[in-house]
Parts: sequence; structure tokens; C-alpha cells
Amino acid sequence: MIESIARAFVDGGIFMYAITAALGLGLAVMGERAYFLIVKFSVDGGKFFAELRKLLENGDIEGASKLCGGAPLPRILGAGVRAAKKGERAIQNAVDEEALAVIPLVEKRIHYLSMIANVSTLLGLLGTIIGLMQAFDAVAGADPSQKGAMLAKGISMAMNTTAYGLMVAIPNMVAYAFLQSKAGKIVDEIDEYSVKLINLFAALRKGE
Repeated sequence: MIESIARAFVDGGIFMYAITAALGLGLAVMGERAYFLIVKFSVDGGKFFAELRKLLENGDIEGASKLCGGAPLPRILGAGVRAAKKGERAIQNAVDEEALAVIPLVEKRIHYLSMIANVSTLLGLLGTIIGLMQAFDAVAGADPSQKGAMLAKGISMAMNTTAYGLMVAIPNMVAYAFLQSKAGKIVDEIDEYSVKLINLFAALRKGE
């Protein structure tokens, strides 16, 4: 099995190394983004906002500020909480300003996975074209005794690079869709709970 894979890799030529480099980059991006989006940035928005709301309704601004940690949603809502005494407009501006700084951190580098998938596919296609060109050259002008070997080598390069390019592209596209969905969920929660926070402060001011 390992011997067959090694032979296929060698037969694929230089394009196999380029696709492998793309695979390594893709795995690095997947690991880094998965850690941040699933572990570091993950917050139960409903539970967090319920706790924050309880503190604010009790007038505990300092406690509410301390509750807001470093994950994107708490960080953005924390900016609004710290601006609470300055009025509704200041709260809105603080939330918007923090969101502009934080949301790019949520979405960064995810698009690389789509690019890597496309590049891997194109590298596989390029290897296929080069391999077929070599196969046609073998049929057209090579020494009759070498035609069979050259034809087999060209076709092997064509098939191996195509297969390897797709094997790298497919997981990258799946990871891209998954991580983009996670990032989108975080951004949607930021939008939702930012509005809820502003409405909460407005309701609390009216109740004073």
C-alpha cells in the first residue's frame, strides 16, 4: 500500500510536491481556525446574554463589565457596557467600533481554504495536461522501443496529479464550508445581541 502510494507520488512529478505544499498550508489554516472558532471564540450567546442582562437589571455595571471576557461576543458587548453611562448614542458607537475591530478576527484566513482547494485542483489539471502532452510526444516522435514506457509515464502523471489534486481540494472545501458556517454563526450572534443590548439599555433608562 505504502509502496504504491510512493510510486504514484513519484510518477506524478513536480506537481505532486506543489499540491503537497498546498495540503500542508490547508491543514495549518484548518487547525488554527478550528481552534479559534470552536474553542476560543465559542460562547453560548443566549446563556451569556441572560447573565449579562441580570447584572444590568440589578444596576451592577462593574460586574457586567467583568463578565465580558475576550471572546468576540463578550468583547463587543463589553464595549457597550463600559459606555453605558454616556448615553444611547455612545453605546451604539462603542459597539460598532469594537465590532469593526473584532469581526475581521473571526473571519480572517478562512477564505484561504477555498483558494487552496482551487489551486490544488488547477495544479492537478496542469499536471494532467503536461502528462498528456508527454504521452502524445511519446506516440508521435519517440523511439519505438521507448514509446510504451513514455506513454505509460505520461498517462501516470496525468492520472496521479488529477487524483491527488482532488484529494486535497475536497477536504479543504468541506473545511471551508464548515468554518465559514461557524464564523457566520458568531457574526450573527454579535449582530443579534448587540441590538438586544442597546434595546435593554433603552428599556432600563425608560424604567428609571
